[in-house]
Amino acid sequence: MSLQIKHLLGLEGVSNSDIQNILDTAITFKNVLNRPIKKVPTLQGKTVVNLFYENSTRTRISFELAEKRLSADSVNFSVSGSAVSKGETFKDTVKNIEAMKVDMIVVRHASAGVPYFLTQITDSIVINAGDGIHEHPTQALLDMYSIREKLGRLEGLKVCIVGDIAHSRVALSNIYGLITMGAKVSVCGPATMIPAKIKDLGVDVIYNIDEAIQENDVLNVLRIQLERKARSYFPSIREYNKFYGITEERLEKNGKDVLILHPGPINRGVEISSAVADGKHQIILEQVTNGVAVRMSLLYLLGTRTEA
Repeated sequence: MSLQIKHLLGLEGVSNSDIQNILDTAITFKNVLNRPIKKVPTLQGKTVVNLFYENSTRTRISFELAEKRLSADSVNFSVSGSAVSKGETFKDTVKNIEAMKVDMIVVRHASAGVPYFLTQITDSIVINAGDGIHEHPTQALLDMYSIREKLGRLEGLKVCIVGDIAHSRVALSNIYGLITMGAKVSVCGPATMIPAKIKDLGVDVIYNIDEAIQENDVLNVLRIQLERKARSYFPSIREYNKFYGITEERLEKNGKDVLILHPGPINRGVEISSAVADGKHQIILEQVTNGVAVRMSLLYLLGTRTEA
């Protein structure tokens, strides 16, 4: 079954059936990743450009591996050393790349709305790999896949997103996706990091981390984005860790076998302790593996999509 969407710009408005299709198809590609030969000819002849204007490790490598596993021709664009440093505009850069006959563009950019802008100036299929503080849809998809793989379902689960909700594109995509799939979503963090109208999205707000642990099946712990001056929203890193850090002691005290996710990179000793990051509750490295399978699924479904 093909997807209803032509591009993946975010999970806002993406249907339950499209998300279900992506997650179900990812199961097949997860099996491919476990084979001795981790490659299929599905997108042979297709060219995918990874247009990354922001630094990235996991997302960029994950997309590149997904493309190679599908036998697509993969081209990586880096701002450093490109004509952008000579003053070329974003639009001209994209137009020149598309003139080389590419089929898909995976874009990551510090400005929200860039993936949508791409759809207005190109004929290529566009996948959002993170745009500003807007959305990061493939991270949410791999998070949902990982939860469903571990717990067997999404519908009816209680999931709490912990940390800097106001500045997190991961949080927003997870909220849209999880609610669409029937999960009950809450957020937890300092009041300074919770958007004023977050409840309008259909989520509950919890300010006490112990309560969040007690009431939920899953905690998706966000990285405190120190490079984006996140520390200005709370008195100190030590205080944040004291009131919102996920530790073994805190999990044991609340007596809850809760599943821990983290999109990475981890600030050990800040939002999560090393004991938890390496412990029995977390599936952080499984998320990384699942990210390749989910992105293979998405690339396949969009790359072979036929217009109705």
